[in-house]
Amino acid sequence: MVTGGCLCGGVRFEVTLPFRRASWCHCSRCRKHSGSSGLVQGRVPREGFRLVQGEGLIRVYRPEGGMAKAFCSVCGSSLFGGTWPEGPEVSVRFGALDGDPGIRPQYRSHTASKAVWDELPEDGLPRFPGPADES
Repeated sequence: MVTGGCLCGGVRFEVTLPFRRASWCHCSRCRKHSGSSGLVQGRVPREGFRLVQGEGLIRVYRPEGGMAKAFCSVCGSSLFGGTWPEGPEVSVRFGALDGDPGIRPQYRSHTASKAVWDELPEDGLPRFPGPADES
């Protein structure tokens, strides 16, 4: 298991390992949500994610045609999303984790919409201009 939470400590969660997959996402939504060039996220089955505290602090933004983006209403930390809370998987932001997730990013998605100032490293990860085939 690995724990995680927000910057102010008001929201805490636990993830039962292993993660199913992990990736860098460079889409404009993830860039804006993270305030950076993208974010690293890992997917776990819904039953592998447990919110421990701070449910009342969580706000969710669901862009039209997009996945949920859950964040702390006090400090603004990007925490998790995807199909949370009702869907089959939760997408956990690795920046919100306290320890080692036991997996490293396996690919980069939405590289066609990366920030114009961003230079993707030659890290050997497969690159997908849009969403990766995650079937």
